[in-house]
Amino acid sequence: MIARHLTISGQVQGVGFRYALADEARARALRGWVRNRRDGTVEAIIAGADADVEALITWARRGPPSACVTGVTVEPATTDAVDFEIVRTA
Repeated sequence: MIARHLTISGQVQGVGFRYALADEARARALRGWVRNRRDGTVEAIIAGADADVEALITWARRGPPSACVTGVTVEPATTDAVDFEIVRTA
């Protein structure tokens, strides 16, 4: 089990990115959260089996069809989440 903090940049707000990422995370039984940030990025904490977390990171590098991802930073993280949710903008 691993946890990662993602910051996704590009055209990632207003394109359904949070909802698509949440769907992908739930399909992989991952825990954590996703939110928009006021600086235009999307931020997420994802936790679960190594292969599933890595698969979601790979997905985040392209995002849903209407997104244009220009960068994803990945850092170690911790979380006590028991499911995956969309949280308020920070």
